[in-house]
Amino acid sequence: MQEKRRIIIIALIASVILMLAKFGAYFITASNFVLTDAAESIVNVVASAFAFFSIYLSSRPRDENHPYGHGKIEYFSVFIEGALITIAGVAILFKSTYTLFHPNPVKELVLGAVIIGATGAINGILGWYMINQGKKLHSITLEADGRHLLTDMVTSGGLMAGLFLIYFTNIIWLDSTLSIVVGLYIVWTGYQLLRKSIAGLMDEADFDVVKNLVDVLNKQRKEEWIDVHNLRAQKYGAELHIDCHMTLPNYFDLNRVHEEVALVDKLINAHGGVQTELFIHTDPCLPECCHYCSMPNCPIRSEARRIEIEWTMENVTRNKKHFE
Repeated sequence: MQEKRRIIIIALIASVILMLAKFGAYFITASNFVLTDAAESIVNVVASAFAFFSIYLSSRPRDENHPYGHGKIEYFSVFIEGALITIAGVAILFKSTYTLFHPNPVKELVLGAVIIGATGAINGILGWYMINQGKKLHSITLEADGRHLLTDMVTSGGLMAGLFLIYFTNIIWLDSTLSIVVGLYIVWTGYQLLRKSIAGLMDEADFDVVKNLVDVLNKQRKEEWIDVHNLRAQKYGAELHIDCHMTLPNYFDLNRVHEEVALVDKLINAHGGVQTELFIHTDPCLPECCHYCSMPNCPIRSEARRIEIEWTMENVTRNKKHFE
């Protein structure tokens, strides 16, 4: 958690410095195109500040009011960031449309392009670093902030090219036209972040997470584990919560059942790539399970094993034993 805080503090300090640089470029050039980048940098600062708060809060231990911890705050952080980016993009579209019909003169475009290019390069390096660390630390907040910075790098690159184009062609209306293009890109980026945050808050199924869990279970599968079904996964910040049903031989005593459940927990946490809390409901096997059960020397088998059922996304997520 200390690593997350260190990264977000660096991002916050960098965002403030780069915001000042971009507004400096705007006052030098008086370019509406440059203003689009400067306005978005305000979002960078606010988003980084909220991201720092969300990482602090998500690191707090679970309590009576939050039995699953505080990890969901990271989705709120991404929502705030997406909303701010979208608002900034819409504001840019309105202002750029107005100045398209009422253009204002621009100046010192080369100097402005150099400043914007430098800020974009710094954002690109920092964004790439934050995305990689976010994946490593399982932090959606760091990933979202990093992708936002990469978006800023792309817009800064387009902005720099646009400023040189205006400088060499002296076509003033290009300033507002290119601003509209950038504004549309910013709105699209904001929408993607909003979509991701709402999906997390609504506990939308993450098929990549479930597929990875199914792969782990298939590779570590034991003969005693007759089937797994009704598997559901929820993410709470950096933690994953899973509940499922597992069918075990009905003649196992309580100690043996506990051992098998504990083994599943251990394997998922060792090979799943993310800290996971499991709630496993155990079901006793039925005679109808025999045709796909591979338990050797079973004293209650009613028929020979005829088929092998591979665990897939479809059959582990259904609320049914695999014979149904």
